[in-house]
Amino acid sequence: MIDISYAIGAITAMAVVTFGLRVLPFLAARWLQNSPRVQRLGRFLPLAIMTLLLLHTLVGQARANPAGPWAEGVAVAVVLALQWWKKHPLLSILAGTALYVLLRNAGLTGY
Repeated sequence: MIDISYAIGAITAMAVVTFGLRVLPFLAARWLQNSPRVQRLGRFLPLAIMTLLLLHTLVGQARANPAGPWAEGVAVAVVLALQWWKKHPLLSILAGTALYVLLRNAGLTGY
């Protein structure tokens, strides 16, 4: 049987750690905003993360599908073309996603 004081202590410790982890970014915000390294990372990381996610998805689909990731490639090309032409991220992402879903549901991807 679990001792009630042990359970309360464990819950309290978890609450303190959780609160500390939530409050830490706010306490460090002033230092982070003035740091040139953090500002450089803020400009570079979003593009790098999206590129890595895209490559991971394409490689995973190429391995899972013997026909290759051509549907994904077409959808990515549409997203890139629309973004270059219209410069509207929401439109580009929605159009690429819709095209991918249509291609996949049409049974043209070999699944």
